[in-house]
Amino acid sequence: MNKVTKLKSGKISTKDIISQLNKRAGVSVAYDLQEENPTDVKDWISTGSRWLDSIIAKGKLAGIPVGKVTEIAGLEATGKSFMAAQIAANAQEKGFRVAYFDSESAIDSNFLERSGCILDELVYIQATSVESVLAQIEDLLKIPEKWLFIWDSLALTPSEHDIESDYNPQSSMAMKARILSKGMPKLVQPIANAGACLLVLNQLKTNITRSPSEAMTTPYMTPGGKTLPYSYSLRIWLTGRKAKASFVLDDNGFRIGSEVKCKIEKSRFGSTGRTCNFKILWDVTDHVGIQDRESWFDAIQISENLEQSGAWYALVYEDGTKEKFQRAHWLSKLENDKFKERVLHIMDEDVIKKFSDRTGNASDFYEPDEPESSDSTEE
Repeated sequence: MNKVTKLKSGKISTKDIISQLNKRAGVSVAYDLQEENPTDVKDWISTGSRWLDSIIAKGKLAGIPVGKVTEIAGLEATGKSFMAAQIAANAQEKGFRVAYFDSESAIDSNFLERSGCILDELVYIQATSVESVLAQIEDLLKIPEKWLFIWDSLALTPSEHDIESDYNPQSSMAMKARILSKGMPKLVQPIANAGACLLVLNQLKTNITRSPSEAMTTPYMTPGGKTLPYSYSLRIWLTGRKAKASFVLDDNGFRIGSEVKCKIEKSRFGSTGRTCNFKILWDVTDHVGIQDRESWFDAIQISENLEQSGAWYALVYEDGTKEKFQRAHWLSKLENDKFKERVLHIMDEDVIKKFSDRTGNASDFYEPDEPESSDSTEE
């Protein structure tokens, strides 16, 4: 029997209490937070947007948190699947095995390859029911791999009761929410312990309520019940921006993408409420996904190191020298390493550090809501 250390006060030491609890549980359940915190996020998977990665966690360049459950929800055709595919490709670059649960029957291999995914390292699973998805994730967690699970989408995945019953909605009211309220909490700790990641894609629905104030403050809701969001460490909501004005056109005027507004609806990492926007290409031959570099221009608009005079802009370097350019030449200017490094430094200082230090104007970080449209991109 292990010797128990007693302090001068006669109390058993914290180390021995932790040891006894872990021995009884058979696994590590108790920790000394001064030595190790099991809830800390030790790794992140890039979303494909540096601006979005910069506003997810306070004081750092982040992404989708490993060991946590994340929701990306959006209006119809706002690029949820495009973002998920790009995140999958970025996860594969970090050595993750991807399991893609598809309930919409809308994913094709060509789309995934154009997003950068390696199909040999991706497991495609038809999401036949909520229960089967939860059970399969539980089973896959037993395989010693670094897993990224993508559930596309929760809203269109029926419960087994839905499948077996008739089309009367009253016959299965709240059934899916009840299953998720029980099943999702069961996965939170196993996902954390395995160093895995669960990305849930969901739909934004209009919040139909009799309360005018609630309709103004909470215009949208997501399927799955009110308990489900407690399992999420991060919630990213996507909405369209000003319909036709946001479309990306090719040289002949055909629509090949559009701009999406992105809001951090919930973040356990200190950045709830922050917003950004970027363009997503969805109809090009070589590569689809987020136009990352183009959005950097909008990201540094809040900086004093970007000056404007009419149609001309000037990027201010640390030594006070300035480099002039026009908006149309932004991407070509980023081909210059010195210019690019200065832009990234400004993003780190003005988008990440100033928010963390609470300096500057708060309105620069929390943009007012804009008129939104679901007619923005094709998914």
